[in-house]
This record gives sequence, structure tokens and C-alpha cells, in this order.
Amino acid sequence: MDLVTHKKMKGGRLMPWGKGTVVTGAKGYVFLAGNTGTAENYDPSSGKGGAVGDAATQWRSILTNIKSDLEELGSSLEYLLKITQYVKGPFPDGGALSSPNFRLDVMDEFFAEHYPKHCSYNNPPPSEVIGVAALAHPDLVIEIVAVAALPD
Repeated sequence: MDLVTHKKMKGGRLMPWGKGTVVTGAKGYVFLAGNTGTAENYDPSSGKGGAVGDAATQWRSILTNIKSDLEELGSSLEYLLKITQYVKGPFPDGGALSSPNFRLDVMDEFFAEHYPKHCSYNNPPPSEVIGVAALAHPDLVIEIVAVAALPD
């Protein structure tokens, strides 16, 4: 299998997301459901329980879950193709990137440890950041959806 992520450049600067990833020879793909940083006692059917800590803690929890889920399903961070980040407001400057709940620093820290190629200053997979008013539980501030390839 071959993965080639093309860099996204704007005005001669590298953007912190890839333009697109071309995959050849993959056995298949893994589409992960939205991951949230919920506490062990979280029960979505009753609404009881809540989220784990602050935004940074939720980001670390989610990224750890994504890594674990990919490995359990036969893939890994190496084959990550795309992520979608749903970030809860507030949006003091009007955009999702201005939310204190958007933590690119935490994501870079995680990838620097587990797969440095995906850091925002290297050649990360394509992604989008979408600002939302609410997530499934009022304590949640971030939800991340991931797509990865299954190696041949």
C-alpha cells in the first residue's frame, strides 16, 4: 500500500493540514465514529456521567482512543487519511480556530510522540475544523472523526 499526502501551500507557506492523500493498494478503509472525551461513567441513553476534564484533557483522551481504535481494527496512526474536528464555541474572533477548545498544540504534542509525520508543521493528513454550538453532552468541547486505510 502506498499513501501520498500532498502538502497544502498558501502564499509559499505550509498549511497545518494536507491538501489530500492518494491511496493505492489498500486492503480497505476504517471509518471511526466520532470520538469524544467522556468519563467512564458516561451513559448516553440516560445522559448521566460527563466529560473528562478540560479541553486539553479531552483532546488527549480522544487522540489516545483513536490510536487504540485504529490498532484494534488493523490500522494505525501511520495510515490516518483524514480527520474532522468538531469544536464547541465560544468563538471570540468569530471562527472555530479562535475557540479556547481548539487545541492544535495538544494534537501536535500527541503526534510528535506517536507519529511525528502528522504534526501540523510536517505533512499532516487533510482535515477540517468545524465550529458547533453543542455536542452530545454539555460538558463535551471536542469531537473528532477519523478515516484511515487498512494496510495490504
